[in-house]
Amino acid sequence: MIISMKMHATRQEIDEVRAIVAHFGYKVHSIEGEERVVIGVVGVGDVTACMESVESMPQVEKVVRISAPYKFVSKQFKSGRTRIALNNGVEIGGDEFVVMAGPCSVESEKQIMEAAEGVAKAGAKMLRGGAFKPRTSPYDFQGMEEEGLKLLQKARAATGLGIVTEVMSDRDVDMIAQYADVMQVGARNMQNFMLLKALGKCGRPVLLKRGSAAPSKSC
Repeated sequence: MIISMKMHATRQEIDEVRAIVAHFGYKVHSIEGEERVVIGVVGVGDVTACMESVESMPQVEKVVRISAPYKFVSKQFKSGRTRIALNNGVEIGGDEFVVMAGPCSVESEKQIMEAAEGVAKAGAKMLRGGAFKPRTSPYDFQGMEEEGLKLLQKARAATGLGIVTEVMSDRDVDMIAQYADVMQVGARNMQNFMLLKALGKCGRPVLLKRGSAAPSKSC
């Protein structure tokens, strides 16, 4: 469910609502605006009793029951556009259209530095390059791995561009997060749930590429 607090509700009043929700076994997540706070509620419990208790509180304006499992990304919970601030000062989802460009894979220092200079000169804000590259044949080039990440880091230092690079395995998430500003998931990994769970905890935005035949509800 989604709980809308009345305008200018105090911190104590908000905490009282959160405590009631927690009492019924639910988890809460708040979005705090300048004038109003919206609380998202997820979990399993006695939803009817919880709603009745919360609705009776004077600091609560409205309680809406949401049946969809993706409550935190629903328009009922957050009506405005999502804005993602990156480490290099770039904002995705704002008024500026953000271009990400670069080679498929990082192959050498000369190659990635020249590519970064060209990308920056063209006006893009993010450098895309793969340090880990999945190939059909095991004999093909598989990427420079961490050495490639270091080259991407060097290109970022020289140009100010943010870094987007693909993550292939949940084992590599923590290492790649030390170098990348955005973690990319390729179409073949869009349903790799172990990888997606690890990415959800890494503290970096995720660029998820979806397969052409994927149904809209799959992500």
